Amino acid sequence: MSSPPVPSPALPSPAPTAPTPPAAAPSATAHRPPGPPRPHPLHALKATAFAVGALLVLAGIGVLLHQPLLIPPLAASAALVHGAPGLSISQPRNLVGGHLLSAVTGFATLAVTGSTTWAAAIAAGLALGAMMLTRLSHSPAVATAVIVVLQAPRPVPFVPLLGLAAVLLVVVGLLPGRIGGHPVRYPLSW
Repeated sequence: MSSPPVPSPALPSPAPTAPTPPAAAPSATAHRPPGPPRPHPLHALKATAFAVGALLVLAGIGVLLHQPLLIPPLAASAALVHGAPGLSISQPRNLVGGHLLSAVTGFATLAVTGSTTWAAAIAAGLALGAMMLTRLSHSPAVATAVIVVLQAPRPVPFVPLLGLAAVLLVVVGLLPGRIGGHPVRYPLSW
């Protein structure tokens, strides 16, 4: 036998609410995330000085060896090492490995397609994909692949000089943290 159902207590009905007015359009700055913190002026000055110093050394080596082509991508690398030393793409493994892998990708593309603007675009995309797959992402290195295809330098001395220049950027990147402190120690990983 079943027992008779127990009556449930009546739930109070919700109080009537006034219609809500349409929301005002949010202002352009209402939900904008804050920008990065402003670096201390001394830190910015030190980063600038070390980046300029490293690039002057690289420019001098490039002029002596008649290889000034390396300056554009390495200038962007120096900006990452000194301006954003905590990013994974700034770490030595990514900087050196990314440039060397992109150079190899550029030379392979050049061998297959020849030196054209279209081939340079292809080499840039392939270099990006190769760096991502090998976990060597370093965005300035894409320019290295482009330079290789457009300028068709001889692999020797280009690749050894590129490797030396990338290592030099890492070595100079070590100095700010060891001279007078630095907000972010470089490198965070090798």
